[in-house]
Amino acid sequence: MSSIERKVLWKRKIEGKCNTQLFRDIVNRKYGLSLRNYPELYQWSIDNYDLFWEQVFHFGGIKCSKLYDQVVDKSVKMANVPEWFRGCRMNFAENLLKFRDNKTALICTGEAKQPHRVTYAELYRRTAVLAAAFKRAGIKKGDCIAGYLPNDELAVEAMLAASSIGAIWSSTSPDFGVTGVVGRFSQVNPKILFAVDAVMYNGKRHDQLEKLKKIVNALPNCNYVVVQPNSSEKVDLSEIPRSCLLSDFLSGFSEIDNISFEQLPFNHPMYLMFSSGTTGPPKCMVHSTGGTLIQHLKELVLQSDLNRDDVLFYYTTTGWMMWNWLISGLAAGCAIVLYDGSPFLPTCTHLWDLTDQLKISIFGTSPKWLQACEEKTMCPRATHDLSSLRAMLSTGAPLAPRQYDYVYNNIKQHIQLASIAGGTDIISCFSGSVAEVPVHRGQLQYRNLGMAVYAYDDNGKEVYDTDGELVCVKPFPSMPIYFGNDPDGAKYRKAYFDKYDGVWSHGDFVTIDSVTGGLIMNGRSDGTLNPGGVRFGSAEIYNVMDSFSNKVTDSLCVGQKLKDDERVVLFVKMADGQKFTEELMKEIKVTIRSKLTARHVPAVILETTDIPYTINGKKVEVAVKKIVSGEKVGSSGALRNPEALDLYRNIPQLKF
Repeated sequence: MSSIERKVLWKRKIEGKCNTQLFRDIVNRKYGLSLRNYPELYQWSIDNYDLFWEQVFHFGGIKCSKLYDQVVDKSVKMANVPEWFRGCRMNFAENLLKFRDNKTALICTGEAKQPHRVTYAELYRRTAVLAAAFKRAGIKKGDCIAGYLPNDELAVEAMLAASSIGAIWSSTSPDFGVTGVVGRFSQVNPKILFAVDAVMYNGKRHDQLEKLKKIVNALPNCNYVVVQPNSSEKVDLSEIPRSCLLSDFLSGFSEIDNISFEQLPFNHPMYLMFSSGTTGPPKCMVHSTGGTLIQHLKELVLQSDLNRDDVLFYYTTTGWMMWNWLISGLAAGCAIVLYDGSPFLPTCTHLWDLTDQLKISIFGTSPKWLQACEEKTMCPRATHDLSSLRAMLSTGAPLAPRQYDYVYNNIKQHIQLASIAGGTDIISCFSGSVAEVPVHRGQLQYRNLGMAVYAYDDNGKEVYDTDGELVCVKPFPSMPIYFGNDPDGAKYRKAYFDKYDGVWSHGDFVTIDSVTGGLIMNGRSDGTLNPGGVRFGSAEIYNVMDSFSNKVTDSLCVGQKLKDDERVVLFVKMADGQKFTEELMKEIKVTIRSKLTARHVPAVILETTDIPYTINGKKVEVAVKKIVSGEKVGSSGALRNPEALDLYRNIPQLKF
């Protein structure tokens, strides 16, 4: 790979102590230590992970009815999924609703609606009403409740009400097709399904009832289908089996204003999450009540320095784990912005307008959206105030070095830009935001506390300043407690522990900088490029392709398997008005060779008119790799543009 750049773009100004510094003071006092900085705290947190998570439990103010007997049994191997905080009794919703005052909890808005606010007191009362309705419907501890919902207050209230009585929540967004929804919810047999009659996106009304009918017919064990009208048109539910309007489901409970929170073990199931399912049926990952809460509190309160005065926004849907992460901000008592619809309507500056209007302090997005802002030549620094904004978070894909330049040159000069990385598998992050660590161009700031993350070579040895497999060598609370339909744990072990014995292998390529401690994400290792036995990640190619952004609007790099080897194939999507030529191909190859190595140069460069993405905005490399290598890939409801896969079938230039 190319040499590591270590250009500092941001440092924290002295404005009192941030939460990681306050936490470090507590650790130093309690254990008689003299930890001086974040790297030293990080090392202590992984060397003494049981003590670390115990302190996070108390620092985060986790509310419980019975304290734990043991934090964790350190003799239990990671692959055997140790039990955390044995003996503890708690409730997830109770922790997210511990503030019951008139401060803003939710700010609900979108492309087609003005912001309206829900206070913590109102959120508590609404959750109480839903919880009572669930009990009348016969919902019990351990039952599943599902949401096929946009990112609005009903999704939050239904999740909290489910959690309050010990039910399990799973959700997906209305942009998923019937196949994608059924492929997920048929695995978990929800007793109640929440949905809306229609959604607005990109200025158009999209009816949901025809899709909903097909979904419900595929879920025979679903007892109630609760529909919230989301448009001005009259809702006809006559063809939706077992359906009713939300108002009818809640009838008779308007005076309910108290919740009896079911007290549950720390590792009681809370969320049913799913892998992207781009090459096969999505895996169902079961995440725990306490593990999710403590991990999110660590990332939000410690890593991101969140407090009650903050306004937290993340552009997400209910089908992405960042929705679950965002909602946990309620446990910190801040205001959360729920946004539904296109981020570029009614105007392309809409999210920047909302940042000023709502006083957003932490703004979460993706590299794809930042790329779109750059392509639209937006310069919010010149057109907006943005004085409330102190941090930007980005995830979903690696943030290219050039995008760091765009943020600091065009959005805000003094801002913490934190590229964060983790996944649905851990419902959280391995690395990313650290309020007291500098931002270096092209790097994630540091590894997250309590996450013993390293880069391994093929022999299971630690490597620095070069590509390696991202691994985690010690257990952490937000590991899935189990997979659905995996009674002996074989699928679980194969997913994470097959490559290195007893060590979590995440499926990402990463470089850890030995000087800064920062990380450079180099793409998925399951889509690893391996020409001539030299492994590297696709993100290295994409970083070079950024320099062609005036000609190439997007690209996809995959390995095509040959008999005894593999060759690199690069697909490019041309910008409007630009032509794909021999000269361009030569220029791309020369640039890749000069910036990387000869091994990185694609053997074949082809034009394409579309690149497949998941609904959550990730490039679909593995499915395309299988297609061009002659393997079968079925249709997937997890893609934003599933028809794009057909462009990669039977390409004459790739015959072998």
